Amino acid sequence: MLLKSTPLSVTSRILVAFASGALVAAFFLPVWRIDLFAPQYPEGLKMNIWINKLTGDVDVINGLNHYIGMKPFSAADFPEFSYLPYVVGFFMLLGMLVSITGNRRFLFLYLLLTVIGGALAMYDFYMWEYNYGHNLNPTAPIQVPGMSYQPPLFGHKRLLNFDAYSFPDVGGWIVIGAAGMAFVVWFLEWYKQRKVSRLKITTALLLLPLIFFSSCSVQPEPFKYGTDNCHACKMGVMDPKFGGEIITTKGKVYKFDDIICMVRFLKSDAIKKEDIKQNLVINFKKENEFIDVKKASFFISNDLRSPMGSNAAAFISDEEANTVKDKMEGQLMKWDEVYKKIQ
Repeated sequence: MLLKSTPLSVTSRILVAFASGALVAAFFLPVWRIDLFAPQYPEGLKMNIWINKLTGDVDVINGLNHYIGMKPFSAADFPEFSYLPYVVGFFMLLGMLVSITGNRRFLFLYLLLTVIGGALAMYDFYMWEYNYGHNLNPTAPIQVPGMSYQPPLFGHKRLLNFDAYSFPDVGGWIVIGAAGMAFVVWFLEWYKQRKVSRLKITTALLLLPLIFFSSCSVQPEPFKYGTDNCHACKMGVMDPKFGGEIITTKGKVYKFDDIICMVRFLKSDAIKKEDIKQNLVINFKKENEFIDVKKASFFISNDLRSPMGSNAAAFISDEEANTVKDKMEGQLMKWDEVYKKIQ
């Protein structure tokens, strides 16, 4: 619904001007990034996507892609790079026009074009990834029948022995934040005209970032038994009763086939404690159900025969653990005790 023709408030016009001006960051910062991690590249490889070029470890990635038949990444193959700077410039000018005139209909047009432009950009990005991941060289040295190598549009995807992550980069987050600010201005003006109580406005505004960040929260990845490998020992993950995951604040997921591998990795300080978002273990009684290590109850018994010899199983409660303890000799422990016990 369009707002009435009364001008935007001074505060709203300033916010729109700020949001439009922030788009200049897209000219100086990458807007998207694709990260690749593998045992032979523990520090990771990255490709930064700007509005007019590619940077990062592009040559190394192209060298690896050659073996699986993927076409080399090259800025020359992206016609979008020739006009994206003008698209960003257009949105900056349109935003400034909204700010100068205070015209609500111009703001509506700005938001409508933002939604359309964002949807088209993601569709174009998806098709670009699809073409690169599916149109493979039939004479490639490494060929896996039925396998494609399309990177994820957003989030994580396993590609052979690589973990691929696709997320906005700094410039992209600024663009998203600028668009979000313009929508907040629209929201405020819309509610102000309907004389909604200030409490309701404040509550709704507080819920917006909560909804956004909850939708973007990092989740554990279900194990693909027979396909996934333990990050520490490199053995295949086979037993659904054991294992764990470490999830970083950046969304990277480390998978382990046994608690002993997970604890030793934590003790190696390969990841700083402040960079860890969650430490999770598999529920012994339910395949691919994860429990936070601080909430889990552990039962250790030589009769359990875990993959790498920790012989430690995790349960959601002491009561659940006791159902196994009644059948074999062993010891109940909490996470801190398990962590100290494993060397």
